[in-house]
Amino acid sequence: MTENLTLQMDDYLPLRDVVFNTLREAILKGELKPGERLMEMHLATKLGVSRTPIREAIRMLEHEGLAVTIPRKGAQVAKMTEKDLQDVLEVRDALDALAVVCACERMTDAQFVELKEAMKAFEDATKTDDVRHIVEADEAFHDVIYAAAANPKLENIINSAREQMYRYRYEYVKNPSVYAQLISEHKSIIEGFGARDVDFLKSIMHTHLANQINAVREVIREQD
Repeated sequence: MTENLTLQMDDYLPLRDVVFNTLREAILKGELKPGERLMEMHLATKLGVSRTPIREAIRMLEHEGLAVTIPRKGAQVAKMTEKDLQDVLEVRDALDALAVVCACERMTDAQFVELKEAMKAFEDATKTDDVRHIVEADEAFHDVIYAAAANPKLENIINSAREQMYRYRYEYVKNPSVYAQLISEHKSIIEGFGARDVDFLKSIMHTHLANQINAVREVIREQD
């Protein structure tokens, strides 16, 4: 599937990041399939770069869980597994629970307005066909909550784990049938913060994540 790859140039990014973004997008969109080999020489020729930025980009993909190196076989696109899905989102569940407890106590009026604006921006994004834009709008909604928690250590941990979660979030929102549910859940989260109801918020955030796990699990089973 590498025949369709085209380097997404960006004058403001190092070449390794340009290569990384190009390969990452191809994996997320399914243009590079799970299990497909990432051969340095072939990719370098196809993208018109040396092998060094290809090698660096593959290491970045491995860090994000999108690629894996198999002994005597080399690098390939990582397969999504139910175990990995469960592990990643269990961590996310615990982090989100702590974040809403802190944010419920510390969210300012301005941040509450920002959260409502982010909810509207996500709803608008779902009316487009741009999955990446929809994912980013969803992340922006949750980022307001993380910032409102006013705990830089927590926010740093969440940000460092973001890459591991991105593939599953992307896979989830590729299906337009989930948009109404996501919008409804976001509205419930807004209501929870409006009422400063910690128990309700922890519950709806858990449900929000559980729905994602169930939907992506079905995708993984279909691929298997």
